[in-house]
Amino acid sequence: MFSLVTLTDTSPVITTDSATTTAPAEQRWTPRLWGVLAVLCAVLFLDGLDVSMVGVALPSIGTELGLSTTSLQWIVNGYVLGYGGLLLLGGRTADLLGRRRVFLIALGVFALASLVGGLVDDGTTLIVTRFVKGLAAAFTAPTALSILTTSFHEGPARNRALSVFSVFGASGYSSGLILGGLLTSVGWRWTFLIPVPIAIAALIAGIALIPKDKPAEEGGHDLVGAVTLTAGMLLAVYTVVSAPAWGWLAPKTLGAFAAAAVLLAAFVYTEKKVAHPLVRLGILKVPSIIRANLSVMALMGSYLSFQFMMTLYLQDVLHWSPLKMAMALLPAGLLVAFGSPFMGKLIDRFGTAPLILTAMSSLTIGYVWFLATAGNTPHYAVTIFPTMLFLGGGFAFGFSSIMAQATEGIEDHEQGLASGLVQTAMQVGAALVLAVVTALVAGDGGSGGKADFGQFHPGVNLVTGVAIAGLLFNLIPLFNRYKAKHVTA
Repeated sequence: MFSLVTLTDTSPVITTDSATTTAPAEQRWTPRLWGVLAVLCAVLFLDGLDVSMVGVALPSIGTELGLSTTSLQWIVNGYVLGYGGLLLLGGRTADLLGRRRVFLIALGVFALASLVGGLVDDGTTLIVTRFVKGLAAAFTAPTALSILTTSFHEGPARNRALSVFSVFGASGYSSGLILGGLLTSVGWRWTFLIPVPIAIAALIAGIALIPKDKPAEEGGHDLVGAVTLTAGMLLAVYTVVSAPAWGWLAPKTLGAFAAAAVLLAAFVYTEKKVAHPLVRLGILKVPSIIRANLSVMALMGSYLSFQFMMTLYLQDVLHWSPLKMAMALLPAGLLVAFGSPFMGKLIDRFGTAPLILTAMSSLTIGYVWFLATAGNTPHYAVTIFPTMLFLGGGFAFGFSSIMAQATEGIEDHEQGLASGLVQTAMQVGAALVLAVVTALVAGDGGSGGKADFGQFHPGVNLVTGVAIAGLLFNLIPLFNRYKAKHVTA
């Protein structure tokens, strides 16, 4: 299969399982390869920008379009449904049909949906455009990552590229918080329209810079697998984001979860029987990949849910302006943006496992510090600011390291699958934890309706537990190695 690695004059790809193993020669980055990376970074930047800007603009959207709180939630959940439900299929489709083709088509759909979303006057249509944007992102996100991992040799070159990639994701989210606050004061529609020219510019550059690649010679015939996977994932994500409104133990919720489980079980059965499965199930047996996927669920689930609670507290309880709220949360994003460029060298030196362990430790310390010092009126300088620094450090150490671990040792023809798998875990983890946190916060954790942080304590307890679980996932291999070493000794 044609790889973008042919853009450079380099030595063969060296697959490494250790941080001490090095390639005989470093991959040379040509201007065209830099251009390809810039296109991929622009798309990740757009994803972060879009999510954070729309979150800040929700109150203004609801006021102008007359949307209820439930309808407003679906502006976010519609995107999550399309994104999380189709990610795994999106990544594998790129492997089977060609990464360049899938990436460019999906990017064009994203730009068009953004334009329509900024022009509509109907809440239902707006929600539909958000679903379409999420669907498009489900194809661009894993495809962008798989283009990156097949363009840059595994090892120092790929780690460096992933660290640059992470900077743009963090910068997009951080910029979206600020831009969302500024643009919402002018008009919420600008939060939808600003991504359009960026997406069009990335599309034109992608057409010019990303070389054509050939679809996989085998696979793509598993129609039953494609249908059961898509239906099962969509239903599972839809149930997760709807459960707080339905009730977690309501017959409707339990029935939907059961139906999703049946569809996904049918998918697994199909993959075991067909000659050319859509997803090779053996990839789910690799311990490092399992840890990477569990880690990203803990990272994104806790991080985004905590920021959601802080957004509600600062705006709805303390009545801060969107811009002031964004500035309060910005230190975490800045730490990620400035710290991520160094992650490639750290991965080269120490490997992914110690850095992920450091990330999970930093997250856990941040949440524990918050719980220990917050009370019912957390002080910004004493509680919120240090917590955001710990969380930003955790994200900076964790994101690049997890992405590298999730794609290590995977053949080029399955890089889309590995990328889709880890990003599906990211979205499902974020959606699941956020759904439970939303239910806990809505249920009032004991504040009695007073203007304090009391009602958010159950949510912070949950994200702290999620972070601790992520820490334990990564401590188990160290414990096993320690145990094996002393047993043999």
